[in-house]
Amino acid sequence: YSDLIMSNILIIKHGALGDLIQANGAIKDIKNSFKESKVLLLTSTPYINLMSQCPYIDGVLIDKRLPRWNLPYLLALRRMLKKYKFTHVFDLQNSNRTNFYKKYILKEPLWSSSKTILEKEEDKKNFDKSPVLERMEAQLKKSNITTKNIHEIDLSWTFVDITRLLKQYTNNEYILIFPFCSKKHIQKKWPYFKKLIVKIKEHYKNKYPILIAPGPDEIDESKQLNAKVVLEDGNPINLNQLITLIEKSRYVISNDTGPAHICSHLKKDGLVLFGSHTSPEKVNIGNENFKVIKSDKLSDLNEITVLEEIVKNLD
Repeated sequence: YSDLIMSNILIIKHGALGDLIQANGAIKDIKNSFKESKVLLLTSTPYINLMSQCPYIDGVLIDKRLPRWNLPYLLALRRMLKKYKFTHVFDLQNSNRTNFYKKYILKEPLWSSSKTILEKEEDKKNFDKSPVLERMEAQLKKSNITTKNIHEIDLSWTFVDITRLLKQYTNNEYILIFPFCSKKHIQKKWPYFKKLIVKIKEHYKNKYPILIAPGPDEIDESKQLNAKVVLEDGNPINLNQLITLIEKSRYVISNDTGPAHICSHLKKDGLVLFGSHTSPEKVNIGNENFKVIKSDKLSDLNEITVLEEIVKNLD
């Protein structure tokens, strides 16, 4: 690809947050392989502001992901994308929707997806069982992209000044808790965060304020958990502030959710709680700093066990 200059390259990654964070290394590798080209990202509305600042892309396009029976929307999307005359598409979403786009929206460019890179004898179901970063690496390598950053994701470009926020909620080191998860994946939600917060306060007294940074649908529930709810003018903080809040924390406890991916790549001291819905290895969460507790049934994992693991790392 090195001889291709001034072409337009499209990367597709709709989200969710954790998946988009994990794709940052791949996005950087793609840009490094097309240094003279314009590299654009097609993503969903919640990530436009964050990804517009990403130094590895030259622009962001919005896909509202309206239903596929919405023909006016699909035609408008096709018109917009065709305007750029993309030579290559790197489908990092690898979903049914993006496969549909390959067939009907952008047929002309050279596509790279988990489907297009598999040999005839390779089975996609088996391929999809591999850890997500390994799959991404295999896809890019088969597409002649040099992969140097997939496993070493640099999020420093996302950091912002949150001095005012920190003064508002704490002047000390703090513990950050992410007790929520997507409503579509309620099986990821550990049910004992309220009890855990009580136990942490009993053990550490006032040493570590406990902070929660909720999303738009989580504010009311977060106020029931007896922790400091981090908001700006009554609204959730933005994604840059969220990532910086994680980066500056002393310790993080989280369900398997977007912020857990951020913690893992920042190598934060902390703990992520996994049930049987998937494995931390498959989603590439966990390391020597950000540790994993697994339980076949999250409801069988009690707050005492979690507190003991926290104390082991914090005391």
